[in-house]
Amino acid sequence: MNKTKWIALAAGLALVLAVALLVSPRAEFVMGGAMVDVGYRLQDHLAAYDLGDADAHHHITPDAVWHEFLRQNDLAAGVRRVFPRSRYHPVVAMVACMDARIDTNELTGDTRRYYYIIRTAGSIMSEREEEMLELAVANGVELIVLTTHTDCAAERVARAPEQRSHYPHLVEGVAERERRIAEFLARPAIAERIARGELQVRRATIDTANERLVPAP
Repeated sequence: MNKTKWIALAAGLALVLAVALLVSPRAEFVMGGAMVDVGYRLQDHLAAYDLGDADAHHHITPDAVWHEFLRQNDLAAGVRRVFPRSRYHPVVAMVACMDARIDTNELTGDTRRYYYIIRTAGSIMSEREEEMLELAVANGVELIVLTTHTDCAAERVARAPEQRSHYPHLVEGVAERERRIAEFLARPAIAERIARGELQVRRATIDTANERLVPAP
């Protein structure tokens, strides 16, 4: 899409947003999410800001990637200084895989910082993550969402005999994932809040192709 079309699209969205503001809070929420999505699409093709070109990645040094990373942060921080973000205390904690294809902001279209996010390879928890979640609950979290996702590299490694010996700790983590979840649910502070109806722990699979969250039965 050329620049003129993007400008026209942005202008159209601005007009729709203005109308949405006069219609309902829900329409405003939906339009806000849509505009965030448009922002992602506007940036997707900007190769000048890539952290390394996919076709010539071996020509780019780690130091160059680091400095580009800092430059992008400076740009983003400058926007935040001009347009300060709202600050809400998270009521949701989510455990998600570190896979870069998963964007936790896009999962719900809500960018208002309502979420604690724990990201690990394969959504694997250890005692540290369990304690972090328990602390989040003590600080006001009412919903914990434990996710896995389709096409997970950690799960592929765990299923591949030729790779298991290269990544033994990762394989072990995938194998004990269910045990860790059961261990977390059995923690007294967690079990008591669930029993009192003050906390829910839900499980879901993220479809990596479209970021659709599919709740477990």
